[in-house]
Amino acid sequence: MKTKLIKSVAAITATMALSSAVQAADYTLRFAHFWPAVSPIHKEVFKSWADSVEADSEGRIEVEIYPGGTLSKPPAQYDAVTNRIADVTATVQGYTANRFPLTQIVELPGIVKTAAQGSCVIQGLYDEGLIDQEYEETHPVFLFTHGQGHLHTNETPIRKPSDLEGLRIRRPTQVVASLLEDLGAAPVGMPAPQSYQSMQRGVIDGVALPWEGVHSFRINELANYHTEIGLYSLSFVVTMNKQVYNSLPSDLQQVIDNNSGMQFAKEAGKTFDKVDAMGRADAIEAGHEIITLQNATENEAWKPVLNSTIENYLQSLEDKGLPAREVYERTVELSEQCQQS
Repeated sequence: MKTKLIKSVAAITATMALSSAVQAADYTLRFAHFWPAVSPIHKEVFKSWADSVEADSEGRIEVEIYPGGTLSKPPAQYDAVTNRIADVTATVQGYTANRFPLTQIVELPGIVKTAAQGSCVIQGLYDEGLIDQEYEETHPVFLFTHGQGHLHTNETPIRKPSDLEGLRIRRPTQVVASLLEDLGAAPVGMPAPQSYQSMQRGVIDGVALPWEGVHSFRINELANYHTEIGLYSLSFVVTMNKQVYNSLPSDLQQVIDNNSGMQFAKEAGKTFDKVDAMGRADAIEAGHEIITLQNATENEAWKPVLNSTIENYLQSLEDKGLPAREVYERTVELSEQCQQS
């Protein structure tokens, strides 16, 4: 009898333990992004954020990450969050054209020096209320940028603007498209994950990407020439469905808030800078030619076009009644301040 009782207690205890182990979290957040699951950006930025949220919530929040555009294609990821296909996303604001015009001022030449510095700039603009009105549909967690965007081509070295004449270059956003058009190239719009296949098939002659993108999307397997020019930098946002955030109890909202803002923006930037170094090292090891144009916004050959593009973009926003010059002036100030911080 005693043996049976012991066995019964043991069975009940085991059942309770098993039930506890498989018990679902109170809330599950589906997090969609387009980087490959093997990339450091996925592992060290998004997975790290998810782990922090899960730990700080003591397991009450679970974050399921869907990398590689598996839950939603890159151009649709912001809308996927507003429509609750995903609960959280990390995406490029410029993939949805004309939606974040003031935010994309950060993309203009000369603003971003490194990803950590650029991330400080864009998060600062948001925190100061200069661009926050562009995100009223969602609940932003943190904003960041990649490092300087360069040109990577398969057959043609780019040393001066005329070298771009007629070349089909992948561009990420309309702001970058305008730059490339003014430089004589034929910009081709596509998300970064499509770059490899398009270049491999000869659909494009090269890409505009940071070294991080060259590493993450294996462009060094196809590009033989790299022109470091700091042509642009993309802005990104990790943002959350507003209704999902509002539905959380106040203590779990605080968990999200504690894993938001400048600290996470800068950490994301640091990871991008690290992967930039990896991408450049790959090209050097492969024996590729790297052409470095120091301070391109002051380079005699490139300056007129780059300055013209900046002016045209700002004026186009002013014509729509947006305070573009005010935001640009503060962006330039933050660019200097963040470089020193």
